[in-house]
Parts: sequence; C-alpha cells; structure tokens
Amino acid sequence: MDSFLLPERDIALFTDFYELSMAAAYFNSNQKDTIGLFEMFVRKLPKNRSYLVAAGLEQVIYFLINFRFKHDHMEYLRSHKVFNNMSDRFFEYLSELKFTGNLWAIPEGSIVFPNEPILRIEAPIIEAQLVETYLLSVINFQTLIASKASRIVEAAKGRSVIEFGSRRAHGPNAGILAARASIIGGCQGTSNTYAGYKMRIPASGTMAHSFVMNFESEEEAFQAFCDTFPRSTLLVDTYDPIKAVKIALQKGLEFEGVRIDSGDILSISKEIRVILDDADRKSARIMATGDLNEHIIHEMVSEQAPIDYFGVGTELSTSRDDPALNGVYKLVGIRIKSKNFKGNKYQTIYKRKKSPGKENLAGPKQVHRLIRNNTLVADILTLDDEEVRDGIPMLKQYIESGSMTEGLPSIFEIRAWCRNQVSTLPEQFRMLDYVPESLPVAISEKLRITSNISD
Repeated sequence: MDSFLLPERDIALFTDFYELSMAAAYFNSNQKDTIGLFEMFVRKLPKNRSYLVAAGLEQVIYFLINFRFKHDHMEYLRSHKVFNNMSDRFFEYLSELKFTGNLWAIPEGSIVFPNEPILRIEAPIIEAQLVETYLLSVINFQTLIASKASRIVEAAKGRSVIEFGSRRAHGPNAGILAARASIIGGCQGTSNTYAGYKMRIPASGTMAHSFVMNFESEEEAFQAFCDTFPRSTLLVDTYDPIKAVKIALQKGLEFEGVRIDSGDILSISKEIRVILDDADRKSARIMATGDLNEHIIHEMVSEQAPIDYFGVGTELSTSRDDPALNGVYKLVGIRIKSKNFKGNKYQTIYKRKKSPGKENLAGPKQVHRLIRNNTLVADILTLDDEEVRDGIPMLKQYIESGSMTEGLPSIFEIRAWCRNQVSTLPEQFRMLDYVPESLPVAISEKLRITSNISD
C-alpha cells in the first residue's frame, strides 16, 4: 500500500489552509469531541459519460493510517499570524493527532453514479475536517481517469490498451496516479517506469522518432535497436511507414511488431498488414498511437483496422474532453453526547445543505445494488441502517477506530472487478455516445422523509 504522492512524514500538510482554521475554531469552541459524518460523492457525470469507476481508495487508506503532524509542522503553523491567539493546547492537540475514526467506501473498480457516496468518514470533527482536501484530490482524479480508461477499453473491443500519458499529465504525481487508475479501468500496461516499479504492472516502450533520426538511415536505426532488443517493436512513421516496413523486411530483422504514430492510421495499418502477411510475418503485431481517444479507436475497430495494441496518452491521462470531476465532501450528520443518556451514548443529528444547486441528502447512507441475470437493474440509495431485499450493500468498512479492518486487493484483482462491474451495465450504458436522461438510482422513502424531499 502506498500514497505515491507525498513523503509519509509531511502527509498531514496536504490540506487547504482553511481546514486548519476551522480546526482551530472547533477546538476553541469545545467542539473537538463532536463526531462528524462526512460523505464524498459526485454531483453530476462528466461530459459524454454514463457511469463512473471508483478509484483512489488505497491512497485514501494510506493517508488516513499515516496522518500525523510533526514538530516542524507545528513551528510552521505557529508562524502564521492567524494563529497568534491560539493557545499552546491547540498545537499540543495537533501534535498528538492521528485518525481514530471509521471509513466506509465503495470498493475500487466499482461502478458508481452521481449522489451515491463513494466513501463515508465518521470521526471526531477536527479529524474528519482535516482530511477533506486529500480525499477529494485523490478520489476525484483517479475516478475521473479510471472512468475514461474504461470507456477507451470498451471501445477497443478486446484489443489491448496501454497508458502512454505521463509526459502530458498534470505533473509527475498525476502521471503516476493516472497510470494506476488506467490499469483499474482496464488498461494492460503503462509507459511510466515508476508506476511499473511501485505497482508491479507491465511497463513498456518502443522508440522515439529522435532515435530513428539520430542515424543516417532508418535501416541503421532499426538494425541498432534490434541488435540491442531482439524481437523489437519498430516505430515506422518517421518518414514513410510503408517504406520503413519494407526496409525492415528486406533487412531480415526479426522484429515483433511495428508502431504507427501519425497519418491515416486506419489505411496505413491495413496496407502494412498485407505487407507483413505476404512476407510470412503473420505473427508481427501492429500498434497505433498518436492522440487517440475512445471515438477514434471505436471508428478504427468498426472499420476492422488490423491493430493489436492501442497506446493512449494525453486523452487518457488528462481526461481531455472533461478534465475535472466535481466530487464534493459534505457533512451529512453529527453525533454529540446526549444529556438524555448516561455514559458515552451519542445522539445523531442529520444535516442537509440546502444551497441552491448544491443540496445534499441528509444522514449516513448505503447503496444497495440490484443485479438480475447479471445485469444492473437499479441502485437504491438508503440510510445506512436500512435493508433492501436482494440488494447488495456496496459500501464496506475499511477502517474502524483508526485501524484497517481487512486487506486490500491487488491492482489486477481491482481491474478484474472493474471489468466484471462494467459487464453488468445495461448495454446502452456501454455505448460511447449514450448520455442517459435518467440514471438507475432510486431513493428510499425513509431517506426522502429524512431529507425532506418529494418525488
């Protein structure tokens, strides 16, 4: 388990400054023992999407387990004028703070829809507030990329998709998490070496045009590469892709495949396939790269392009058509020690934000999924203590009182779960151009009454 983002010792500082301001105000107003119930959910689907793939949970758990403030962090915070009037007790509190709460979440790789909680935090209010920024950052980004990857993999119809986007991602950390999320969404590998090292996922690459151009001829470039890497994949479109393939064949090079990165890839791939087959190189594979997305891939597959692999970069690792997910983290309830009960019993008070266009449903919730004949029929959104006949509860508890309750699956197990989940979607939801007018999500009567909403 790893964060991939920040050194463990500094991880608590990955928060918006106003979270710390609220923490100080909670502390001064004797609210630190209030239990906050927060849920993270997405208000609406990105453009051209009909579903989302939940991702980022492993990094969330790593963060919560390792959340600590250090001495130098305290000195930094004390240096801010805004904290001049804070007592030493507040900084002592922060220096001893760790996550002692509970985490429920939908497993990574699961299909989710808007307004369904992807995760729920139940913790002392300061703890629950301080973790907001990191949780949103990790879940929003990885869910966005995993969802994009799933669409691309669906469009490829069984042909392998490799994530190639690190150089266009929004920074090195984003490139690493994009590689991870892409594997969850169904990709077979990545070009990111660090991601391959940390996650033990297939990392691969061929050559750049600069390598070919460095030599006096393509023939020399191909020979040099094959001498170093027998059974190579050759980049053939630096000058003339058809001529390049013929040169490699005439030279007798035992290359494994060719990569086309530009031009009319559909027609070029068909011509190259004929040339390879005529030369008794039927096992040689063709890879396509170069600003590909799910629509281009869908068109190529529909036109029976003889392409075995697709390398997808910018469009995947930035979710170029809609590069931000609007996930939010909202208070849905609090628990306070009740004067009406003896001991440490708590009274739960449900909370609902009513800002126009930014409303949320009150209370901690569960998602019950109805599957019939291996097809998702509906999700029933309920309060967390409700049961739904034949419904599969989607949120599972991963942390209890600050400790993990169970181990996490490997990234390959998550990918397999994701592909299984996608296969349960009604057929139209897997179509690229399908934008649903309504989603298969219903709200229980009890939740409606609690949230004071009508049909």
